[in-house]
Amino acid sequence: MKWQQVQDGPSAVYVVVLDPGEDPVAELTGFARDRSLGASQVTAVGALSDAVVGWFDRQAKDYRHIPVDEQCEVLSLIGDIAVADAGPVPHLHAVLGLSDGSTRGGHLLSGRVWPTLEVVVRDSPAELAKTHRPDIGLALIDLG
Repeated sequence: MKWQQVQDGPSAVYVVVLDPGEDPVAELTGFARDRSLGASQVTAVGALSDAVVGWFDRQAKDYRHIPVDEQCEVLSLIGDIAVADAGPVPHLHAVLGLSDGSTRGGHLLSGRVWPTLEVVVRDSPAELAKTHRPDIGLALIDLG
């Protein structure tokens, strides 16, 4: 992973370029924690050699894994970064384009970059906290 800060100030903007084989979720989590990001917007385009997206099952209070076992284009990746118990965490959703033109989408659980993933992270001076909601089974942004 390589990154460059392209805008200074309280609303910093970073461009993060992931290398082949890197997991976007793990790399962006590490990036957010290294920079103590607390309220950021994430967008990205690129491609993955494989991925797992998730669909949240309300009954099970967990994600159903949807494997994508082929090269796919990241047609859209959007999300946020907020602070949970373990520190800053990204919440990412992806739409992945497959070789036949169909798509798969959901919560991005994992993936392997190939050949690149180009990410823009727009931070803000605020800090958003995520609170675990046992009734739902997720940590959600808590605005008080």
